[in-house]
Order: sequence, then C-alpha cells, then structure tokens
Amino acid sequence: MLYLVPTPIGNLEDITLRALRVLKEVALIACEDTRHTRKLLNHYNLDTPTISYHEHNEHDRVALILERLQQNQSVAIVSDAGMPGISDPGAVIVRAAVTAGFPVTALPGPCAFVAALAASGMNTESFYFAGFLPAKKQARHNALQQLAQIEATLVFYEAPHRIHECLRDALEVLGNRQATVARELSKHFEQYLRLPLKELMHHFETHEPRGEFVLLIAGYNPVEPAPATQTESETLLARIETLMQERGISANAAIKLVSQERGISKREVYNQWIKK
Repeated sequence: MLYLVPTPIGNLEDITLRALRVLKEVALIACEDTRHTRKLLNHYNLDTPTISYHEHNEHDRVALILERLQQNQSVAIVSDAGMPGISDPGAVIVRAAVTAGFPVTALPGPCAFVAALAASGMNTESFYFAGFLPAKKQARHNALQQLAQIEATLVFYEAPHRIHECLRDALEVLGNRQATVARELSKHFEQYLRLPLKELMHHFETHEPRGEFVLLIAGYNPVEPAPATQTESETLLARIETLMQERGISANAAIKLVSQERGISKREVYNQWIKK
C-alpha cells in the first residue's frame, strides 16, 4: 500500500492516531525534508527509515518506491506540513503507483487551506483552490485575470516575501473585494485578518509579514450595467473613473474591467480614455 499521510501544519498535536500507526508500521517513509520529518518522528518515538522525496528528485525516487511496493512493502509519503500532493510533492508517485496497479490511500488530516477556509467567514459552499500564484508580476496578473470571473471563493497559498505584491496585484485585477489572510495556522501566533484587499495591502506596508499565508478572496459578483442616459463614450469614461475611485485601482486595471463588462476590446476602451 502507498499511504499519503498528512502531517501537522504547526502544532505537533494535530496528528491522528491512525497516522502515527501507519508511520510506525510502514517499511519506509518518503519525506519532503527528512530533517523536518525526523523532528516529528522523534517527538513520537518513531524510528521508521526515511528517504528524501521532493520536487527536485521525485521522478528519480519513483523507481525506488515502486520497487518497495513490488516487494510487498508499504510506503508512506509525507510533506513538511499538510497533505502530500496538495501544493507539495506526492502527485508524481501517486500517478506511477496507480498506473502500476498498486493500492493508494490518503489518510484524513491537516490541510492549511481547508482550515483557513472554514474559519474565514467567507463563502464555503463553493471555492476554487489555485495553490501558489506565479512569482513574476506579469504571469501573476495573467493568472488572476483568468480567475476574475469565477464566482466561488478564491483560495491561494503565498510566501511572506510575496504577500504584499500578491495583494497589490489582486487589487488591481480583481478590484477591492473582501478577503481574508490567515497566517501561522495552529501555531502560537495564528492570525486571521478579514478586510478588503486594499486595507490588507496597506496593513502589510507597515507590518512585517511572517509565516506561511493562506489568502482567500471573495468570488466575482456581476456588476450591473451602467445607466444609458449618456453617450457610450461618456459612460465608458465615467465607469473607468468610478472603478478607480471605488476600488483604488489604476486606470489600466479599470480599463481591463470595463472592456470585460461591456464585451468590447481593451484597445477600444483605452482609445476612448486617452481622448478625454
């Protein structure tokens, strides 16, 4: 059996009795970082052998793990925190094991975005988990643009050194939507900030971001058409200015939104804007 074993996202008490039993009984534990996992194993007096299994060597480790399974041995996959395969290594060996006909099971347990979503106060009936956004600005903008029309709650992971840039770009592309930042989940300094994107962005201009972040953003809410009492050009310009004032976004970001709302090209809206 190949086991996917979720491990605590902070508090070491957040591990199930079944997970401890599996980690004790398997022949091998494949870890994202053996040093990190060893702290957990030592805490619970477990001495199961471990090997590294991370994004840089997971393809090379597949043959070794499949060989253990072929020898009728069970193997556990763990990441540094949470569920393996969810924005962490694990998916490659799962596909290989399934293709080779070996049984695969995932144990229930800690997952950062699920915990954050449940306590966010936002819509939990429908959500879209997008993992980590791209590190580069233009790619991040493009990814957010593709998500802009989704009406479900948007859920992301983000690193502390990029959270401010991520919030800034989300504000530019999505507008000043309600959002929640959850950090240091299950740890001593756990924190939830439930504010519009603009206020969250300003918060991290004066507060040093620390820890791992889950960012949740309200889904798309269709905008009512602008009144038809003015000329098309006038309504376009008024809509751009309204979006800039209400959402605190740039002219370029407002032009993008207006082009989407009206179903016309961005270039056409831009041409009207520069003629004003």
